[in-house]
This record gives sequence, C-alpha cells and structure tokens, in this order.
Amino acid sequence: MACVLGEADLVRTLGRRGIRCAVAAPPHDPVRYSRSVFRRLEWTDPYKNPDRLVEVLLRFGATQPRKPVLYYNSDPELLLVSRYRDPLADHFDFVVPDASLVEDLVDKARFQELAERLGLPVPRSRRFSPETDRAKGLEVDFPLIIKPLTRWDSDWRPRMRGAKALAAPTPAALEELRPSLVGLGPLLAQELVEGPESRIESYHVYVDAQGEVVADFSGRKIRTYPALFGDTTALTITDHEDVISLGRDLVRHLQLKGVAKFDFKRGPDGRLHLLEVNPRFNLWHHAGAVAGANLPAMVYDDLVARPRRAATGVRAGVRWCNLGSDRKAAKAARIPFVRWVLWAATCRAKWAVAWDDPLPLLRGIVWGRLRRGLPVSRTTSET
Repeated sequence: MACVLGEADLVRTLGRRGIRCAVAAPPHDPVRYSRSVFRRLEWTDPYKNPDRLVEVLLRFGATQPRKPVLYYNSDPELLLVSRYRDPLADHFDFVVPDASLVEDLVDKARFQELAERLGLPVPRSRRFSPETDRAKGLEVDFPLIIKPLTRWDSDWRPRMRGAKALAAPTPAALEELRPSLVGLGPLLAQELVEGPESRIESYHVYVDAQGEVVADFSGRKIRTYPALFGDTTALTITDHEDVISLGRDLVRHLQLKGVAKFDFKRGPDGRLHLLEVNPRFNLWHHAGAVAGANLPAMVYDDLVARPRRAATGVRAGVRWCNLGSDRKAAKAARIPFVRWVLWAATCRAKWAVAWDDPLPLLRGIVWGRLRRGLPVSRTTSET
C-alpha cells in the first residue's frame, strides 16, 4: 500500500496501477473521497506542527503488516520526511535525496549559492532585505523579480494576490515596491528571464538508489493563474531533447537520487535557464503517467521489490488542467468560453475529475461547496 501526504493528482497516479492509498490531507480536500483511498489519517499542518504529523504517521505505520511506501507532495512535507527520515524509516519505505541537498534545494538563497559553486545555468540572484537593502546595492541587473526564499508564503501570497513573485523592471520600481515588502522577511532578488510563463519548461526524473535514471520526461506550462508568476493551471508533456539532456547533466552534477522536477525558463535566444529544483512528487506526475511514465508507480515497484514496469516511450502532447483555476486563467487571457470548453474536454488528465473516480468531484468539490452554503448547525465533522 501507499501512504500519501499529498493531493488528488498523486493518488490518481498511483490508482492507475491499482495501488491503494492511505492519505493525510486537510478535511475538505477532494482526494479524501477517491476510490483509491482506503484510510484517511488525521491531518496536521507539516509546517506548523511537524511533530504531530510524524506521530500520526508512526502510529499508522506501526499497525501495518508491511511497511507502506510514503509519498510527499509539497516542500513542508518533503522537509518533514527528510528531517525525520530515521524514525520514519522504521515503519515506512520512501525515496528522498541526501538531507543536506534537500535543505540546499528548498531554500532559494542556499540554492543560489550551490548553483554558483557548481556552475549551474541559473539567473544571477541575491538575498534582499526590504528593511535595509536598496536597489542600487543588489549587484544584479534589472529587470528582476522578487520572491520569498521558501514556499512557506502564507504572508506573501495574500499580499501579492496569489502571485509567487513580483516584477521590478527598474531600480526606481523596486524602491517604490520596497515599503510593501517590509515585514515579509528576507527575500530573493533574481534577474528576470524575459518571456511569458508558457516558456517555463521542466524535466522530471526518477533516479534509483544505484544512481540510475529509471525514467524521465519533459513538459511545458500552458497557462498559470495569475498569468504572471501564478500557479500552473494547464500543462503539456513534451519531448524536448535539450530539456532532457540538460536535466540529466544536472542530475549528475547534483548527485541526486529519488524524484525531482527541474524548472527552466527558455529565454528569447532559446537558452534554458535553471530556476529551481524540487526534489519531491508533484502534479505533473499525473500527466506523465498518462503519457507512459508513471514515476510514482516505479518508485513503488522498487521499494516493494516487485518487477518494475518500465516506461514504454513517453507520448508528447498529453495535457493536464485544473478546470476551475484554468477557466479563470483562460478568461484572463480572453479565450472564448466555448473554445476553452472544447480544449479542456480533450485534456486526458484533470485535477480531481475522472469518470471512473467521480467522488472527488461530486462529494469533495460539488457537495463541499453546497454544504458550505448551508447553516453551520446542519454540517457534520469529517472523519
């Protein structure tokens, strides 16, 4: 079995191989109603209270006749598994990179130092403190972007209307922005790679314990919401050889093992610039599995010592979308509704929507929204 600290796309990816899951997710997350979920664990925020979530996991793992395979979907969950790897290993099997590499990749300032030390193709970046630093002393070229050092951005995102970063085209623009950034802690100032978010491409890989690349594929964002520096709402699997070749080189440079996503932005000259490395499972694996490379299932095969079902050639063109957020993105891009509906209908992977697994949509989303409109006295707690 699998134990998933994650959401619908990861459970759906495992469910394609008939792998049953125990899931730890917030009470109203649609993933809790998937037909692949046989056990719902108590949810505790891994960022605010990691000790409690580890306690829940260990108590569950101790009751199982065989170690479940543990999956993690976000940076807080990745850090929880990495930092508590020794006690978790008593009751779970999992893949995770070296602890020091995890810390270097999650913190953007540490990643910049690592990238410069190894000569990785990253845009130049510097730490930026809004309280004390001025635009002229940053030693980076404008235009640039400002973003938080980690994804624990509960203060950042509300202030920025959902955007993951802010653009500062000139020193004067940064000085104008600076008062609104006070109180957000140390940030990162990074030279901007020109172009829309649809020029962000990614390399996805699973490297086994022996350092062998088991399977990999590439992809590209189609839309994000907000349109600038937003979350992915639609994506497509690609077969871009330069992305895959560069990704494999970087795996060797970093001596990385486990699962990872390398994000690049293709500049106006066609050059790939490395933006970040996320050594964890993610929503792209759903489309990757439909395209022929089910990386989470391959991890499962290896950890339970059953014959690995290898990728049989990744099919480019498989698309994924989150219908709710992508409709907003399409509307913001002025794509006519009928045209978008016809396009979305051809996406072979969708967040929380599947004909053969309807309850995440019907009970988790539709009924959840209806229930939130009912009086509080009529609602019941989740179990």
